[in-house]
Amino acid sequence: MSHFSFEFFPPQTPEGMVKLAATRQQLAILNPQFFSVTFGAGGSTRDRTLETVQQILAEGHAAAPHLSCIGSTRDNIRQLLDTYRNAGIKRIVALRGDLPSGMASTAGDFHYANELVEFIRAETGEHFQLEVAAYPEVHPQADSAQVDLRNFQRKVQAGANSAITQYFYNADSYFHFVEQCQKLGIDIPIVPGIMPIMRFSQLARFSDTCGAEIPRWLRKTLEGYGDDVESVQAFGLDVVTRLCERLLAGGAPGLHFYTLNQAGPSMEIWQRLRLSAA
Repeated sequence: MSHFSFEFFPPQTPEGMVKLAATRQQLAILNPQFFSVTFGAGGSTRDRTLETVQQILAEGHAAAPHLSCIGSTRDNIRQLLDTYRNAGIKRIVALRGDLPSGMASTAGDFHYANELVEFIRAETGEHFQLEVAAYPEVHPQADSAQVDLRNFQRKVQAGANSAITQYFYNADSYFHFVEQCQKLGIDIPIVPGIMPIMRFSQLARFSDTCGAEIPRWLRKTLEGYGDDVESVQAFGLDVVTRLCERLLAGGAPGLHFYTLNQAGPSMEIWQRLRLSAA
């Protein structure tokens, strides 16, 4: 079974909630496996994440809230797990997460995602399908690719069921990462994260923050379009569609779209790939 899913961030305003509901309505036609909802740095969107997840459930769709361990305590994670389990949630994306600016690096009871995965398993057994993050181009804070791979292995050994990667535009980085995982006996599905290209300045900002590489040829082409957003998006659709085609042809178990709360780009890529609703 292919793993196709879409990710949202919890809106900050009532208007944003209305717009996201319309986005979900469009994407729901594709019958994805689940919609995931991000969890702000240090749990800063905790209540809005919960509210968004509840709306997804009320619409009859599977929801996968993100949980991040930075800035979290065992008690508040336990409380959220109870809330999600009682709401009928079956899947969680378990992450280390980012520190809000000004927060001490030691804040919270957990330091790494494998500790969070281990805690969720100890508290809830096999109730939740646990997704974790993977970094084909290496986590920006890892000392080396080898260290990062061992960190990923620890998350799998702690009880992760599957993984979603950081977005990338170099398919070889994904295939190399999967190959290295297989050599270590890691056999969980590793689903590529896909970031449609909408605005170059936005993409560059995201990529600088998360360590995702924009290949020089791609960066220079996008820069060359300047403020011509239409050309940026048309070129971006071609590039990302070809990337998805190569990933799926090479055995990727599915795709996870970072939608930025917009339906259009992800739907266009889906249609170009001639994917059918599950």
